[in-house]
Amino acid sequence: MKKLMLGSVLFAALAGFVHAGQVSVAVASNFTAPMKELAPVYEKATGDKLEVSFGATGAFYAQIKNGAPYDVLLAANAGTPAKAIKEGLAVEGTSFTYAMGKLILWSPKEGLIKNIDSLKSDDVKKIAVADAKLAPYGEAAVQTMEAKGVFKALEPKFVIGNNIGKTFQFVKSENAQAGFVAKSQVFKNGKLVGGSAWEIPADLYKPIRQDAVLLNPGKDNEAAKRFLDFIRNSPEATKVREAYGYGQPN
Repeated sequence: MKKLMLGSVLFAALAGFVHAGQVSVAVASNFTAPMKELAPVYEKATGDKLEVSFGATGAFYAQIKNGAPYDVLLAANAGTPAKAIKEGLAVEGTSFTYAMGKLILWSPKEGLIKNIDSLKSDDVKKIAVADAKLAPYGEAAVQTMEAKGVFKALEPKFVIGNNIGKTFQFVKSENAQAGFVAKSQVFKNGKLVGGSAWEIPADLYKPIRQDAVLLNPGKDNEAAKRFLDFIRNSPEATKVREAYGYGQPN
């Protein structure tokens, strides 16, 4: 623990000797709450200013391909940063896993969700699921239901969101009685923020590896490189990931 604290103090001290800059960051919607906590910590430590946009990783990729001037991408998967590097849109050798996503089945209604079979109840008329073709959390949800042998039975109840942020809103607004969402959206400091949930065993879906990468517009931006180092190595980022229920990257 002392080592982590020392790293934090050193980061802040060194930051005082560098020229403050500006960083445009595209952030996957499941990482919204953690990023909102980390941004002011980073800005205070470095003097840099962050311009943060939240949304679907697939949508960000399309914007980046069309010339959007983001410096950094914090994706909801590993595939998009890898594809960006392969297509010459991002800087080779800069990608890394910043968080391991976890899937949870959640309802704002107390006592409704105990396990996967809770979705068979007549009280659950709609189930929010992210589009498996676009969102890694949606793919994980399908894998979970298939592993439990309930996909076909539950499919008529699906309400599809094109990203995990919209899927969460379907459930939060009670347009769906339950849904497969990111644990980070309903957990804070190790506790469920309300309602009822079943934390899905990790062996039911492929690991959700969330990667960050330096994009071409940021290749000469020292502030962008500082920000990536902060996300990867700072004790503050580690603490916030843990608070929102993410698995730590290796």
